[in-house]
This record gives sequence, structure tokens and C-alpha cells, in this order.
Amino acid sequence: MRLCTIRTEHAGEQAAVVTSQGIVPVTAINGHLGRAWPTDLYSIIVQGLSTEIVSDAEVTPVKLGADTLRFGPLYRHPRKILGIGLNYRDHAADLDAPYPTEPASFMKCDNTIIGPGDVIELPPQSQRVTAEAEIGVIIGKTCRRISEDEAQAYIAGYCLIIDMTAEDILQKNPRFLTRSKNFDTFFSFGPELITTDEVPDLLGLKVGTWKNNTLHRENVVSNMAFPPFYLVAFHSHVATLFPGDIISTGTPGAVVIEDGDVAQCRISGLGDLWNPVRRRDE
Repeated sequence: MRLCTIRTEHAGEQAAVVTSQGIVPVTAINGHLGRAWPTDLYSIIVQGLSTEIVSDAEVTPVKLGADTLRFGPLYRHPRKILGIGLNYRDHAADLDAPYPTEPASFMKCDNTIIGPGDVIELPPQSQRVTAEAEIGVIIGKTCRRISEDEAQAYIAGYCLIIDMTAEDILQKNPRFLTRSKNFDTFFSFGPELITTDEVPDLLGLKVGTWKNNTLHRENVVSNMAFPPFYLVAFHSHVATLFPGDIISTGTPGAVVIEDGDVAQCRISGLGDLWNPVRRRDE
């Protein structure tokens, strides 16, 4: 099953279910069946309600066409966004960086969040910003000190991510990583949360960084040094992971973006995420 967040003029951002017949807002489910389901996707994940809501969506007659809708980020305020650096061996070679012997993780803040089609703003402090396509793991249940074999049971699903880096700031000093990663608009995710049952071959997925409809770099999840289940288990031994937490698992390649470009993430079987790029003067 697939879930999303749509934007409407009157109701703002609200959760919806993606069905084979169209997209069903949770507000339509509540109105048709007299339910009181939460209408934001984050609360649905935290409360573990997705299966019940999807069942109700199938019998709700309101079905909207995706081409008539504008999608938002899946949600705005996760407790944690964990990024993983240099998780594909080829990407480490691109940056002339030493290959990490354990996950090279960092944190991002929720001020960075944007959704599909939103503008990535290039800040005046940086003249070299890169965009990085990644597959995201969304935690579905609280977990602490779990094993890699247990990890899938704690995952709500996957999503597409475009992560940005002010690379020239990072190159000055590796201690500037937090600043280089946390400018406004530096984290796009969506347009759908794809549950684990829809991804039978996670390791076989191809993740591609694209710019202006041209492929920059592509790789297969199986070529990660630290695959998604390992990342969930590893970080659960560092800090408790909560529903809605996001792990952005690393990029096959970062592409420099300029004013007027369109940055894109494409993942086989999961979809396409894109964002236009603009230079911010102040």
C-alpha cells in the first residue's frame, strides 16, 4: 500500500491513500464512513493505523486523479532525520574520501523539509550546492537495540529523498557538516510512503540522481556498504528510534545544482521526486 500527503487550497496538507482507482483523502474516508482517523500522515504512522485506513479507502467512492493534485512532503516534523554519508563505494571514490568502516551518520533538522515540486533555494553562503538522490527508510515502531534480522518488522516503509549539501562549506572543514546540511529547503521527501510489502526486492532497487532529465549517477541498493536493515539496527543501538524517524541511506552520486536546474530522484518501481532550483539573494 502507498500513502501520501496532498495539498488543497482550503484544507492545507492532509494525508491520503493511493489506490489503483485514484487517491483518497483521509478526510473523505472520515466523511463517508463516519470515522475519526487522524488526517496527517505522521499521526497515522505513530498510531500504526495505515492498514485500517487503507481498507476504508477501498470502499470510499471519492477517487482523485494524481494529475489534478499537488503533493506535499510526507510530513513536516519527524523526531529525527538521520543521513548516511559515503554509503556507496563509488561515491566515496568520487569525493576522494576514505571509505568508512562503519556508518558515517549525521543529523538534519526539520527546517530543511520540502515536498515534491517545491523550490530548492541555493543560499548566498554557498556557491557549490549538490543534490543527492537517496532511498529513505521510515520507522514504523519504536525500536531499541534490535538485530539486523529484526529490522524489517520496525519499518513503516520507504520513500524517495533528495538531500542537499553546501559542498564548498563542508570542504573547508569536516566539522562544518551540520551547517552544510541544514540550510532551509535542503531535504525533499515524498511523494509516497511505500510500505514494505510493496518492496519485495529492496536490495535490487536502482537509485538514480538525475538533473534536468539527465542521469548523473545510478547504483543498486545491494552495493551499499551498510544496507537499510543494517542501518536501522546499528542506529537503534545508538539511540531509540521512534515512529516517523527517517533514515536517508546515502546517494550513488551527488550532482552540482545551479539556478534554473531541476534536481530529481528516481528509484525503480518506487517513482520519481523532483524539485526546481533557485538562487536566493538574501
